[in-house]
Amino acid sequence: MKHRPAPDIRAIAREAVLDAGLEPDFPPEAEQEVEADEQKGERAAPDSSIRDMRGLLWSSIDNRESRDLDQIEYAERLAAGGYRVLVGIADVDAFVAKGSAIDRHAAFNTVSVYTPAVIFPMLPEQLSTGLTSLLQDEDRLAVVMELSVTAGGDITSKEVYRAVVRNRAKMDYDSVGAWLEGRGAIPQLVAAVSGLEEQLKLQDEIARSLHELRVQHGALELDMPEAVPVVTDDKVVGINVRQHNRAQDIIESLMIAANTSMAEYLEERGVPSLRRVVRAPERWPLIVKTAEGFGEHLPDTPDPRALAEFMARRRAADPAAYPELSLSILKMLGPGDYMVEAPGLQQEGHFGLAVHDYTHSTAPNRRYPDLVTQRCLKSAAISATPAPYTREELEAIAERCNKMESAARKVERRLRKVAAAVLLSDRVGETFDAVVTGVTDRGTFARLLAPPADGRIVRGEESLDVGEHLRVRLLSTDPERGFLDFARAGH
Repeated sequence: MKHRPAPDIRAIAREAVLDAGLEPDFPPEAEQEVEADEQKGERAAPDSSIRDMRGLLWSSIDNRESRDLDQIEYAERLAAGGYRVLVGIADVDAFVAKGSAIDRHAAFNTVSVYTPAVIFPMLPEQLSTGLTSLLQDEDRLAVVMELSVTAGGDITSKEVYRAVVRNRAKMDYDSVGAWLEGRGAIPQLVAAVSGLEEQLKLQDEIARSLHELRVQHGALELDMPEAVPVVTDDKVVGINVRQHNRAQDIIESLMIAANTSMAEYLEERGVPSLRRVVRAPERWPLIVKTAEGFGEHLPDTPDPRALAEFMARRRAADPAAYPELSLSILKMLGPGDYMVEAPGLQQEGHFGLAVHDYTHSTAPNRRYPDLVTQRCLKSAAISATPAPYTREELEAIAERCNKMESAARKVERRLRKVAAAVLLSDRVGETFDAVVTGVTDRGTFARLLAPPADGRIVRGEESLDVGEHLRVRLLSTDPERGFLDFARAGH
């Protein structure tokens, strides 16, 4: 067989971005604005309206490779009981003016797109990985959400203000998670920074309280390991599986608390803003049928608590099969949408999180709705100026964000498939363990267990059902399109 040259994965990524209607390049006007921002400098100086909070033990936990750091955290135990929790969010609005060329580009794409070989950032990297990134050992402007949290996980008060902050430790999920779970040694950075070990354990304690209260209210606990292609020098060299761990639980719980509190804060002040909504699922009957397959009964009408309790029982009964069940339930729930919250409007809450008021606000370097929400917060809490957006403007933004977020997901999914097809292109004829992930009119689909890669069963697919484990033989690969074709072993 003639060896095919490896495709240019960067070129495929760029083509996919363009095909999806996203713009991969910044206009010249945006580049000029970035140069002006760089000439002005960091502007991270306290004044009468900006608190100096650089003395606190702020830290961040993110993916090891991340440079666009959106948030940092700090917590302390209160003498009277409960906790004081601070979430510092990069003050992107201080550098990206509404209506500027950078803002117009961000409003067009609405999101950063992450592919294995190249990132297409929503904001120029001089900002998102520089001036507006909460980098370790750098003074930065932040919008701080301060929360009072009871020992039981209730949020009793919230305050918003601007501050100058300094990230003392940029940590990663893998090493912190392994340490917290007793699977690894204390990370070197945690050991080196005085007080950081105690700070992380306190954040872990608070996150558990917040999480347990959400679970009581019916929050879903899904377990979906993430397949992450590894690219070195533009070559796909492997696919890692990123497991959820306690370090991610810390950030997830604190971000949900901050996002929920910010939504409530804006609603209390009558400021129109964006909401993140996962509606009660239209495919609920299919979820009920899925539960029946395990001998379980769910109500005829959508009930997040009943679903959460069913999923908890399945996790305990068969933890090995739980990720596949989580994935199928997530698909039945459907994606979230952005909607407008304004005086007189009543929107649904977030079904999967079991919270009513929820917005996206903690990642303004990466998501446009978060930057919009930041401007709304600053107008309401800090500058006492009129709301920066009308309801009609927000409705147009929400519609655009929903469209482009879906497009970005398709790009990222396609490039993961491209990377898998590249990796497996020299293993045609080999057999693999797999699980059936879909049976539709378009065909029967399966995911290899190692490496985790998705493809279509084109031979021997009769009578297969979702969740069934089997052996498949790799028949062919199409790296440019990200296609893998399998045959059921023995066919």
